[in-house]
Amino acid sequence: MTVASTPELELDRRQLIALIKAEAVFHGDFTLSSGKKATYYVDMRKLTLDHRAAPAIGRIMLDLIRDLDGIVAVGGLTLGADPIANAVMHESARTEAPLDAFVVRKEPKDHGRGRQVEGADVAGKRVVVVEDTSTTGQSALKAVEALRREGAEPVAVAVIVDRKTGAQAAVEAEGLQWLAAIDLDDLGLDPQ
Repeated sequence: MTVASTPELELDRRQLIALIKAEAVFHGDFTLSSGKKATYYVDMRKLTLDHRAAPAIGRIMLDLIRDLDGIVAVGGLTLGADPIANAVMHESARTEAPLDAFVVRKEPKDHGRGRQVEGADVAGKRVVVVEDTSTTGQSALKAVEALRREGAEPVAVAVIVDRKTGAQAAVEAEGLQWLAAIDLDDLGLDPQ
């Protein structure tokens, strides 16, 4: 279990956990983006796009990556990572080390500049991939692959909720650090 670095941030984390339990955990029969079947679904987009949760998510995720040296930007595969990256960027603007945000398209644009990574210039820079939840880690790793092609140095994947279903091992196998703000134990859920 992760614990935030200050009592105020830990309170943010505890309040976010309560919101997730109350409003973002759905029980039933679900198919995850990985194709795996699940009896519950954690719909973090419901909260990453909610005014009550987004500021805390920015603070919590910024705190989660605080010990990573030289990070200049955060982002990930669109759509799940976009509100998280923006929340982190906005919260970081209040610090001495503000971060920029980037968006990784699923495929490069077929017009204009043909970019797959939009926003911050990531070439030659240390970045963190963020994600709302992760099952296999494949979405994050797709973003990592695109970032590496752009010349970026992804150093970690940071998720709000770790489903404990193999994503950590897949990410670490690629030489990246795995960081999670909340896990299934925090939510009272069993791995599936």
